[in-house]
Amino acid sequence: MKISILLPYKENFSSKYAGAVSLFVKDTTINSKYKNIINVFGHTKYKSALLKNYINLDIKKSILQSNSRIYVEKFLEHEKNIPSDLIEIHNRPNYVKFLSQNTNSKLILYFHNDPLTMNGSKSLIERRDLLKKTHKLVFNSKWSRDRFLQSFNKFEIPEDKLNVIYQSSKKVKINFNKKRKIISFVGKLNSAKGYDLFGSAILKILDKYKDWKAIVIGDEPREKLTFLHKNLKILGFKSHKIVLNYFNVVSISVVCSRWDEPFGRTSLEASSRGCALIISNKGGLPETTNHALVLKKLTSKEIFNKIEFLIKNTKKRQSLQKKNYNGFRFTHEFITSLQDNIRFDILKSRIFFINKINKNSKLKILHITNFNERHNGRLHYNTGRRLNNGFIRSGHNVLALSDRDILKQNKSITDIQGKNYLNEKIIKSYENFKPDLIVLGHADNIFNESLEYLKNRNKYLKISQWFLDPVSKNGPDYKRNRDRIISKSNICDVNFLTTSPSALDFNLKDAFFIPNPCDEAFETLNNYKYDCKSDLFFAMSHGVHRGKLKSGKVDQRETFIKKLIKMNKNIIFDLYGMNNKQPVWGDQFVNKISNSKMGLNLSRGAPIKHYSSDRLAQLIGNGLLTFIDKKTCYDDFFSSKEMIFYNNLNDLTEKIQKYKINKKEREMIAKNGKKKYFKYFNSNIVSQYIVDKTFEFKTKRTLWEK
Repeated sequence: MKISILLPYKENFSSKYAGAVSLFVKDTTINSKYKNIINVFGHTKYKSALLKNYINLDIKKSILQSNSRIYVEKFLEHEKNIPSDLIEIHNRPNYVKFLSQNTNSKLILYFHNDPLTMNGSKSLIERRDLLKKTHKLVFNSKWSRDRFLQSFNKFEIPEDKLNVIYQSSKKVKINFNKKRKIISFVGKLNSAKGYDLFGSAILKILDKYKDWKAIVIGDEPREKLTFLHKNLKILGFKSHKIVLNYFNVVSISVVCSRWDEPFGRTSLEASSRGCALIISNKGGLPETTNHALVLKKLTSKEIFNKIEFLIKNTKKRQSLQKKNYNGFRFTHEFITSLQDNIRFDILKSRIFFINKINKNSKLKILHITNFNERHNGRLHYNTGRRLNNGFIRSGHNVLALSDRDILKQNKSITDIQGKNYLNEKIIKSYENFKPDLIVLGHADNIFNESLEYLKNRNKYLKISQWFLDPVSKNGPDYKRNRDRIISKSNICDVNFLTTSPSALDFNLKDAFFIPNPCDEAFETLNNYKYDCKSDLFFAMSHGVHRGKLKSGKVDQRETFIKKLIKMNKNIIFDLYGMNNKQPVWGDQFVNKISNSKMGLNLSRGAPIKHYSSDRLAQLIGNGLLTFIDKKTCYDDFFSSKEMIFYNNLNDLTEKIQKYKINKKEREMIAKNGKKKYFKYFNSNIVSQYIVDKTFEFKTKRTLWEK
C-alpha cells in the first residue's frame, strides 16, 4: 500500500521558515502507524527537509501555464508506476478536480484556511464538487467546517465525510516556577493579527508595571508597525523550536487577531506550554483552548484591561496556566491517531478487498430494481424478487431498493418525477450500507452521474445490471430497450441479458446471458402429479403496471392463439389477457396455473436466441409440460425429454394433440423439465452467477455457458 501527501506548491517543508501546514504534516507523519508507506511531495528551494521520506518536485516554470498545474502533473508522473491507494491534499482544493480526473486513488482534502477564501472552494458549486470527488474532507476547526457548509441544504451533507482534526503540539514537562513575568505576541506583525492593538496596549502595560517584560516574535516587511520600549524585545522571525522554548517561560500570551483565524496554532502551542491566554473571539481561536480570557471587544483598551487583570490576579493567572497545561489534549500522538483512523477507514476496503473478496465471500449487495411494492402484491412474483432471494440464500447481505416505488411516492413541485429524491436516497443508502456490489435491474431513473460519484467514492466498488426485456431488431420496443442497456453499459462492470449476447446487432462490452430463474419459494406446484382440468394454459397482459386489458389494443400473439384454438377444438384452453378475459396476477395466477397440464411459452415479437419472459420459469417450474418455439434455441440447454420445441403452428398443434393423449409421457417430460430447470436455472445459481462474473471469480461453467 502507498500513501502520498501532496503539499501546496511552494510550501516550505524545511526547518527554515516552516509554516503551519508543514509542521502539521511533519508531526503527524512521524507519529503515524503508516509512516513507512507515506511519502511527502512538495516544492521548496531549501535542502534541509523536515523528513527523510520527502520528495521534492523540481519543475520547469512557465509563463504560459500555471506552475501549480505543472507541479501537480509532475506529482502524477510519480504515480504512473505504482499509484497511491490514498492521496492527501493539503490546503489546495483546486488540485482536487485535476487529480480526480487523472487518478483512481482515494482523495482526502485538508483545509488549513477559510474554505470560502480559497481557489477551488469559494462557490457552492465548487464545494459540492469537492464533496463528490473526495473521500474525506478534513478541517482544522469546526469554524472552518461550518464555513465550508455555508448555503448547503441539510439533506445533502454527508456527515461521515466531514472531519475536524486540530493542529497539534508536543506536550513537555513544564516547571511553573520558571515562569517569568513575560508577555508574548507571536505572529506576523500586522493589523490583521492585531499587532497594532497589542503594541498600543503593551506600551501602557510596561510603563505601569515596570517589573514585567514583553517579547514579540515575527516580522512583516509589508506593514511597518513600530513599537519601542526598554522592556519590549522585538526578536524577529525565529524557528519553531525557539518559539516553543520561549513559551516555556512566558506567563501571558496574547493572540488578538482581527481576521478569522481558521484555527490558531500560536494559541494552541502557548496553551501546551502552560501560558495564560488572552484571545480574540475570531474564527477557530476559541477552539484552541477551554481556558482563556476572551476579548469581548477587540480594542487596545480591552487588551490592556485583560493583561492588567492577569498581572494583578496572580492566583487566576497561575490557575489558567495550569488548566491550559493539564487540560491540553491536542498532542501529536492523539491528533495522529484521529488521522490514522480516517486513513484506516479508507484503506480497510483495500486491505479487506485483497484478503476477503473471493468466490466464497459473503458480500454486501445493494440491489436496485422495481419490486412493485405499490401494486399491493399483485406483481410479487417477479424476477427481481427471485434474484433477490437468490442473493440472500447464498449468504449475501442485501439492501433492496424499489426505485420506481420511491419515484412514485416522492414527487414534488420542485422534483416532478421524483428522480432527484431517488438519486439522493441511493447515495445516502450507499453511505450507510457501504456495499461491495450494486446490482441494477431496469433502473433507468438512476443518473449515471450518481453511479460515477459512487465509483469515485470507492474504486473497488462493482456495479452490474440485468435486463429482462427482448433485444431483437424485429421485436417489440427494440430501440428503446437497446438504448436502455447501452445508457448504463459503460459505467457498469458487467451486463446480464435474457437474450444471448451473440444475437445482438450492436456491441455491448462484458455482456452475459442469464436465464429467467425459477425460485423454490415461488414455483411450488407439481402439476404433472395431478389430473388437471384444463389442457393448455397461456396468459399475457397489455402491460404489467396497467394490470388490465386496454380497450382497442390487440397483441399480435392473439392471432396466433386464435388460429391454435381453431385447429384444436378438442383442447381445453385456459387463456387470460385476451378475448375480453382480464390478465391474472399474484395468487390468482398461481391458482389458475394449477389447473393446467400443459403451458405455452409465447413471447412478443419474432423469436430471438435464448430469449424468454419469466413465463417460462413459471410454467416449467410448476411442473407443466412446456412448449417453446424452436427458434429460441432453448434446445441448446434442454432436450425433447424435458421441454417440447415446435417449428410452427401446425407442428405445435400436432404436439399438443400427442401429449394430451399420452398422459404417461407428458407427465414424465414435465417432471424432467422441472427437475432440470430447478437444478440449473434456479435463483440461487443465477444470482450467484451475477456475482461471480462481476468479480471475475473462477468457477465451474454453468449449463447455459456450455
